[in-house]
Amino acid sequence: MNFKLEICADSVQSAINAQRARAQRVELCDNLPEGGTTPGYGTIVSARNNLDISLHVLVRPRAGDFLYSDIEMDIMRRDIEICGECGVDGIVIGLLRYDGTIDLERTFELVDLARPMSVTFHRAFDMCADPFQGLEDVIRSGAGRLLTSGQKNRAEDGAGLLSALVKKAGKRIIIMPGSGINEENIGAIAKATGAKEFHLSARKRIESEMIFRKEGIKMGNSPGYNEFTSEVADPEIIKNIIRILTDL
Repeated sequence: MNFKLEICADSVQSAINAQRARAQRVELCDNLPEGGTTPGYGTIVSARNNLDISLHVLVRPRAGDFLYSDIEMDIMRRDIEICGECGVDGIVIGLLRYDGTIDLERTFELVDLARPMSVTFHRAFDMCADPFQGLEDVIRSGAGRLLTSGQKNRAEDGAGLLSALVKKAGKRIIIMPGSGINEENIGAIAKATGAKEFHLSARKRIESEMIFRKEGIKMGNSPGYNEFTSEVADPEIIKNIIRILTDL
């Protein structure tokens, strides 16, 4: 297969399911409803111990924008060092300046600190002011991959820009579409963009095995929150997407 699938996993079980389905890589994170943050040390170690495929870890200290304080920069440095100690293959970062440009100085520093791990610049790119200047800046930073939805909420809506980025990037950096990619649109996105790597979560909702369920109280307050359901990567969805890509 000429295509590669990266599965965004917010649990070790999802990461294991991705490997079972023969995905090529896992991006490990936490707090997916907020766009993802850095997973805990135990999660990173357990994922590394359970995976033979490539493991990349999201280094993002909080939800929200990508303009980071000195303290948050220190946190990211320490998280990158931990990833290196744990045998992680790559890290995923994204930093912007207040004016919407790529924060090249700090990205340079983190890319250098991460070596020999590979670096993906994530969808912070989708919030930058000028995507084509942003692309050149990400390439200059030394990152080897750019995860982007084409500056839209869903990659299928950003296919035009994604195609242009793939062409402009050439062999200088890998453009990896992500956000809202599923069985229904993966084929069309692949054809429209010319991309060869794709980022998706392929999740299904599962019910808790708890029998006793306390009524009238919740541990979380976000809309639709339910302690008794969770979402995990579904091997069958991943396998079907691989079949779709293989048949293109």
